[in-house]
Amino acid sequence: MSNLYFHYPFCKQACHYCNFHFSTKTQESERLWKAMLTELKLRKQELQLPLESLYFGGGSPSLLPPNILEALFNLLYKEYNMRSDIEITLEVNPDDVTKDYLSGLKSVGINRISLGLQSFYDRDLKLMNRVHSSDQALKALEFTSVLFSNFSLDLIYGMPYSTLLEWEQNLNTVMHYYPPHLSAYALMVEEATVLDRQVKKGEILLLPEEGVQEQYELLLEKTEKGGFINYEFSNFGKPNYFSINNQNYWQGNPYLGIGPGAHSYDGHALRKWNISNNPLYIKAIEAGELPLKEEKLSTKDRYNEYVMTGLRTIYGVSVAHIKNTFGTRYAQYLEEQAARHFSDHNLYWDGDCLKVTKKAKFLTDGLAADLFFI
Repeated sequence: MSNLYFHYPFCKQACHYCNFHFSTKTQESERLWKAMLTELKLRKQELQLPLESLYFGGGSPSLLPPNILEALFNLLYKEYNMRSDIEITLEVNPDDVTKDYLSGLKSVGINRISLGLQSFYDRDLKLMNRVHSSDQALKALEFTSVLFSNFSLDLIYGMPYSTLLEWEQNLNTVMHYYPPHLSAYALMVEEATVLDRQVKKGEILLLPEEGVQEQYELLLEKTEKGGFINYEFSNFGKPNYFSINNQNYWQGNPYLGIGPGAHSYDGHALRKWNISNNPLYIKAIEAGELPLKEEKLSTKDRYNEYVMTGLRTIYGVSVAHIKNTFGTRYAQYLEEQAARHFSDHNLYWDGDCLKVTKKAKFLTDGLAADLFFI
């Protein structure tokens, strides 16, 4: 089975922290969408059917009208093998939400919404340059929770000038609507973003790391009390509501990315990605060419990636899997490197799987890096 991802690269305006490929110039949106459908046909042989999940990200895919999505679904069900219980997720911005829009999405086959709230404080939203307001976030959350039983909410913690009490209020607000899934990410300063320039100029002061950790630990506490399972470092789901799309990424399963800037993986060692330029992407596709670059991962790269993704999840890093997939040398190396972290209770063995202790979760990425094969 495999997963299909559509990267719709248009936004109303640029979020200051975002480093994904996007454009605010929507004049070519119809032409680009047609190019994406053509790319799908050109790469059909790369899909390992049946399709288990379909995900629309971006950019702002909630700029797509339901009738456009319906035409795509008709094509997919006619020409592609899709599971009857396929998970179909659309990322939605609160400013795009109306009851009619959500009802339209549901009627054409969207069965999971990922709502990009980020915060309920206008100060935070203004700093991020989000389009929506806190009032719009609340209304969008209310509409979504009524119309969809399967939905996910995005929040960002570690915001500049934020307090632990404000973060707790953000969490309390979302918990009031009983979401089955929550994704919470620490604010990251990515190179060449507006936020990066603001920080370097001293226009914005980042929250100290201890403040960010304090908010993450409160997140763990509140979600555990709320019946969520922290199945990946930044993702929390109620039982039977883990994201199929995201789990397949973390478990190294194949996926096909359609659209400019979209990435693909064959499930073994081959990565491909489209050019992150809308006009050049359209020109190539219309000429019957695929504007792709590719990379074949080495055994070391695949091992390091498995360690990073595995340690971030509840499944951990399996020594047996490493031995069978990468060889005894890598399994021995993992055991040797991991041994240094047992005395400080940061790592532990759960059967043959290496996992991060609860107290060390905030340190997960650093611990994984220490296990990398250099």
